[in-house]
Amino acid sequence: MPSEHPSQPWGHSSGKSSLIQKWLILILIIVNVFMTIMLLQRYFGQPDFRVPMPTDLTQSELRIIELFRESSPSVVHIRTADFSSPMDQFSMNPQTPRQGSGSGFIWDREGHIVTNFHVIQKADEYMVTLADNSNWIAKHVGSAPSKDLAVLKIEAPRDRLKPIKRGYSADLQVGQTVLAIGNPFGLDQTLTTGIISGLGREIISVTGRSIRNVIQTDAAINPGNSGGPLLDSSGRLIGVNTAIYSSSHVYAGIGYAVPVDLVIRFVPQLIQYHSIQTPSLNFLGVDDFVIHKLKINHMLPSDVSGVMVQAVMPGGAADLAGLKELRLDEAGNLILGDLIMQLDEMPITNTNSLLDALEMRKVGDEVQLMVLRNNKKIKLKARLQDWRNEQ
Repeated sequence: MPSEHPSQPWGHSSGKSSLIQKWLILILIIVNVFMTIMLLQRYFGQPDFRVPMPTDLTQSELRIIELFRESSPSVVHIRTADFSSPMDQFSMNPQTPRQGSGSGFIWDREGHIVTNFHVIQKADEYMVTLADNSNWIAKHVGSAPSKDLAVLKIEAPRDRLKPIKRGYSADLQVGQTVLAIGNPFGLDQTLTTGIISGLGREIISVTGRSIRNVIQTDAAINPGNSGGPLLDSSGRLIGVNTAIYSSSHVYAGIGYAVPVDLVIRFVPQLIQYHSIQTPSLNFLGVDDFVIHKLKINHMLPSDVSGVMVQAVMPGGAADLAGLKELRLDEAGNLILGDLIMQLDEMPITNTNSLLDALEMRKVGDEVQLMVLRNNKKIKLKARLQDWRNEQ
């Protein structure tokens, strides 16, 4: 009788083992069937609908890749910091310095870096990162706020500086391929491509002055691209990326670049004089809306336009040319100043048109002015001077 008890667990264990064996056999059958199906599909050559990856790049792609390799060493990343923030009024601790980021490019082997004025506008310190990821403290050389241009300088070895190749902007055509290289959102050495989508545009600088003959492009330009180069299909500089047309300040299909002809004209002046020479007559003009009021009050003929002289600077070009300023006679009556209606062959309609006409000249040029004085047109000659800040 006692021998019957051990036999029950033994029989139970044997049943479990048999069940496991059955499951293993079933799994082996399923695996065998699956492998057989796979072998049959391979044997009978089932079609592969996947498109093979291309192994060759187009000539256009190869050209863009080569242009980027050639040009990117000339592009730099600029980081700025402003330490002029006021003290925290509660803790009396300095506020965290404001930081900014933008792009630029190497102008020459002396270490001059060209960028936008608005990139470095409110900064006290500047750090330039070259394409080889080396960092260099930069110093400010000069700025032209009305052109949104600025020049920095780094003390890097000449063999590590690759100046950008320069082109021309006067003969550009809508539809030309362009490339923009910069650091959008701090992403170093980013390339975007597009075309010239418009020419002869105007944008407003931080001073309120218009920048003329600006290039419009559909190449993606985002925050951080400012100051970087816009290149033609030969890798030559044709503009400095400066603005995006978007209320959100994020790329929306239209970007602008200051034309290289303007850059070539003013950068040497910034390097030599630390500011640009601005041809001027050195006088203070009457506001344009005042001219409109004078016409309404019949103090000026309604069919004339121009810029009226309010005050001349002693020894200035306007003074030496004999221009008359706004004044009172002995009886206290208002005597209108001369109204400049024409400069050489260019009609002057308002302050901006006069500034545009002067911008096309150089300091020292002699110009002929057509002015209205006492309702009579007279001609005067003036020699342009550099603009004097004290006016």
